[in-house]
Amino acid sequence: MLEKSALYVVATPIGNLSDITLRALDILAKVDVVAAEHIQNSKHLLASHSISAKWISLHQHNETAVTDKILALLASGGCVALVTDAGTPGISDPGAILVQRVRAQGYSVIPIPGANAAVCALSAAGITNPHFLFYGFLPTKTGLRQRELTALQSQTNTLIFYEAPHRILECVTDMLVVFGPQRQLTIARELTKLFETIHVGTLQETLVWLQADTNQQKGEFVLLLSGAEILDKSEVSEQARHTLTCLLNELPLKQAVKLTTEITGENKNSLYQLALDLKAAKYPE
Repeated sequence: MLEKSALYVVATPIGNLSDITLRALDILAKVDVVAAEHIQNSKHLLASHSISAKWISLHQHNETAVTDKILALLASGGCVALVTDAGTPGISDPGAILVQRVRAQGYSVIPIPGANAAVCALSAAGITNPHFLFYGFLPTKTGLRQRELTALQSQTNTLIFYEAPHRILECVTDMLVVFGPQRQLTIARELTKLFETIHVGTLQETLVWLQADTNQQKGEFVLLLSGAEILDKSEVSEQARHTLTCLLNELPLKQAVKLTTEITGENKNSLYQLALDLKAAKYPE
């Protein structure tokens, strides 16, 4: 039984049409309306499972207007399923505005979990770092893209990006410029599809690999970039050393250490020892 006046957020396959859950198929067959990013794409999926549905188009350009129609349907006791072209709605895809407003009106939002390209790629990458940061799509222009990547330089988590085929070379080139040649990059291309490829190498090696074979530049990409090396807690970064040095010129030692710890987030004991060393070097006995 479906819940009345409910929005079902339904994950759909990212490639292989068999990668859909039995629960998702049951929901899609029973709801009053399916809101889809591109109706023809979703029709193909449902037809492959012998399901017909009533449709409404919901994409990034009409989400606000269509949300009003969906709210009216929910007010009358109907139920709606939200799907996107591939994967889980609301993750680098439309849906968040609809979900916010449905919740604000007091209606139920029910997630139907399933395929997600980022998690799919991560599961097959063999990355031992247990922490990751999902960024999604980077800016399309080189300057803005490099600026965003620079802001992520110190992240120790694995960084996960999506990228389109016509920007893959530019994107990896910018990563090489910002992070240097030795950071490891996993490229997961066309996941669950016929030409699925998972390639692991340094940024330098990966750029050469992409340039050598134009076929590897086609399809949808998930990029998993290794995080920055984690400093030993006993070590102090150059940034923290500079901050502490400046503060020691103006403040008592304990206050300088306290502020540097708050500003940089680095180990207080290591900073205190460094402060003693700096003071000793400046005022030798």
